[in-house]
Amino acid sequence: MGKINVAIYNEYYHERHDEKIGAIYPKGMHQAIADALSDDPAIGNIVLATLDDHTTVLSQECLDNTDVLYWWGHMKHREVDDEVVKRVCLRVNQGMGLVVLHSGHASKVFSSLLGTQTGRLRWRESDDKCLVWVVSQGHPIVEGLPPCFEVPADETYGEQFGIPEPDELIFISWFEGGEVFRSGCTFKRGAGKIFYFQNGHETYPIYYQDEVKLILKNAMHWARPYQKKIVYDLGGGNAPPKVSGRVER
Repeated sequence: MGKINVAIYNEYYHERHDEKIGAIYPKGMHQAIADALSDDPAIGNIVLATLDDHTTVLSQECLDNTDVLYWWGHMKHREVDDEVVKRVCLRVNQGMGLVVLHSGHASKVFSSLLGTQTGRLRWRESDDKCLVWVVSQGHPIVEGLPPCFEVPADETYGEQFGIPEPDELIFISWFEGGEVFRSGCTFKRGAGKIFYFQNGHETYPIYYQDEVKLILKNAMHWARPYQKKIVYDLGGGNAPPKVSGRVER
């Protein structure tokens, strides 16, 4: 089983323009996500990209060597380069995994792959507690999680969520104001797998929470492309060929 090469895109805007957010994520949310993944023995290379450098960092060569791409966006979706979006969408269809985080639902990448324009939803900021419920027991993304876990405070999202019907619903979240939200959803586009995970507003230290870090790791393993390694034994005479290899992740 080979190593998993990861790329992480984060706008890296809020952390540099708001002192409170910068104090929570002094090296940016992209670094916090990278730190959450870095102790996984399966991790290979980790490439970090921000809005300032994404046109050069997320090159075709980089994406060709990326197994799973994480995407965090919020206020600067329109400033993401269209050629990068095309490259990412093509690679997902070719088999690269994609993990879309929080407000990344409104990104060009997510909208292009899902065929939605806005990914509309209800939202408000009021420091509400969030209960994240597992609704797909036994799914690889929930491995090691309890049936429900608490995020002490997060931005509130609520239905209706303007996305296509998910292939799999992994999490449903409940907020103190009464809202519920499909907070963990999977999709398949071409040969690639997509996982959307809602929790992760920039004003809260959510990417340091153990359950969230575990979800990020599990999603990496789930979304990575499969590599088929099959060896054929042609035998002799009129004997039919035999498959002696195996499928590896």
